[in-house]
Amino acid sequence: MTVDLVLTDARVYTSSGIVEAGLAIQDGTIVKVAKDTNLPRASEEIDLEGCLILPGVIDVHVHLRDQELSYKEDFFTGTAAAANGGVTLVVDMPNNKPVTMSQKSLEERMRMAKEKSVVNVAFYSAFPDGAEQMRRIVREGGALAFKFFMSQQVGGVNPQDKEKLTEAFNEAAKIRVPVAIHAEDIKLMMDRMNRPDVGEGLDDYMRVHSREVEVQAARQAIRISQRTGARIHFCHVTSAKCLQTINNAKRRGVLATCEVTPYHLLISAQSLKRLGAIALSNPPPRPQQDIDQLWSSLRDGAVDVLASDHAPHTIEEKSEESIWRVKTGVPGLETMLPLMLTAVNEGRLHISTLVKVMSTNPSRVFGIKDRGELREGSAADLVVVDLKGEYRIDSSKFLSKAKYSPFEGWKVKGKPVKTFVGGHLVMDDGEIVAKPGSGVIRWSG
Repeated sequence: MTVDLVLTDARVYTSSGIVEAGLAIQDGTIVKVAKDTNLPRASEEIDLEGCLILPGVIDVHVHLRDQELSYKEDFFTGTAAAANGGVTLVVDMPNNKPVTMSQKSLEERMRMAKEKSVVNVAFYSAFPDGAEQMRRIVREGGALAFKFFMSQQVGGVNPQDKEKLTEAFNEAAKIRVPVAIHAEDIKLMMDRMNRPDVGEGLDDYMRVHSREVEVQAARQAIRISQRTGARIHFCHVTSAKCLQTINNAKRRGVLATCEVTPYHLLISAQSLKRLGAIALSNPPPRPQQDIDQLWSSLRDGAVDVLASDHAPHTIEEKSEESIWRVKTGVPGLETMLPLMLTAVNEGRLHISTLVKVMSTNPSRVFGIKDRGELREGSAADLVVVDLKGEYRIDSSKFLSKAKYSPFEGWKVKGKPVKTFVGGHLVMDDGEIVAKPGSGVIRWSG
């Protein structure tokens, strides 16, 4: 038997640990994990020189922009950035221009992604105008999940319209797809915004986007989930109290999961004041005691998923004088895995936890079949990393259009050196070697 590709002289992360082995790949599928001497012949063989093979990262929180926002990012640059960071599948958020909230708008994004993407892309939809459209958006349009912003209206449901919101959650439960939640309570935020002492600085922003705003929204989403049976996934959790609220709900049987981002694990409220608005994301970073709890919860399994919340903007949009005109969000696809591998090297995180929250759990939570682990029969989506590779983060070298980072100049140890999607080499030492359109588009679980 001759297979398409054999990867040799490697260490492979498996469910039973890291083993000295290689992989045989045929038709985009892993067909054998074995010692090099037991691998079949191949049309192509790549010597990995002792590097570690991990399952490709599945990033369930990515803003790929494109369409009327293509000046910030497009499907090629965004997925090139993903490949450069060892990410083999991204899930695209719906707050685009136009908003992804119908079968038609979803299919248009898929058409564009199919022409440009170099990694696999799945899609969220915002809630449509009527809950009766949701089944078609999933079954025919191919949406993987719905995203609901509790802080503003994105899509067809106003977060203050409890009746329409309950209808949408009910329908999500019926068609068995998750609802991803941006948990910030719109009413509480508006009340704080309208206070006469609110100014134009970072401190004012932090008071409006407080921990209490996050917790209040999480409680509301949990109540609706309890009534409807909808599965909910909390995006970018930032505070100890919100984590506690979610974990208490889990213990009561609520179908809830949650994610954190490297940004909220590594950037504190104090750091933000030093970095300024160019590093501002939404929700903003919290005090160190919250960060310590995020790390503890990540290590003990209370956090289900790690995601980048890759949110690219132009430098000009990040440099407005008024904090309320600054576009919030930072690019994260190219820094997430190196930062977390650095945490592994420092002993802050076990490699098994990293794989679980960045590959295995995202696959499980969002029903993405045959991905998230390296085993015979699974898709050959994988990243090769040099655990000893050291460098400094230089945003001018990002493949993303967003050339800035809160981690500018940080020294990291652990580098993605090759990314394979469906058994095909996409990124080789920072260079994209696949043609646009090589990624798989349309994922519906």
